[in-house]
Amino acid sequence: MEKDIGKINKNETSDIIIRLDDFGGKRGLTIREFVTSDRYTGFTKSGVRIMAEDFPKFKQMINSISEKDLVEENKEEPKSDNEQETLDEIRTERPGRDLPDY
Repeated sequence: MEKDIGKINKNETSDIIIRLDDFGGKRGLTIREFVTSDRYTGFTKSGVRIMAEDFPKFKQMINSISEKDLVEENKEEPKSDNEQETLDEIRTERPGRDLPDY
C-alpha cells in the first residue's frame, strides 16, 4: 500500500515526495527525491526511510524544531582552503555532535 502525503518543490526538475508505504513487507514513511527530466523521470536513490516503529521518535524530533530555529542569522564567511577547521574545532564550534537519543 502506497499513499503519497505531499511534495515540496526542490528546483525546476526535482520534488521531495513524502509517502507512506510498505517496503519489504514493513510499513514506514519514505522521503525521496523525484526527478522529471528528458533523460530520466522517477525516484532517485536520494532519500530516507523511517520505519513505522521509529515514527514517534521522528515526529518528536521534528516537533522539537520551532520556526524561529529556522530563521537564518548572520552568515559567517566560508573559510578559505588554508583556513580549514580541525576536527577539534568542529566538535567544539558545532553543537549537536552529541545528539539526544529520542
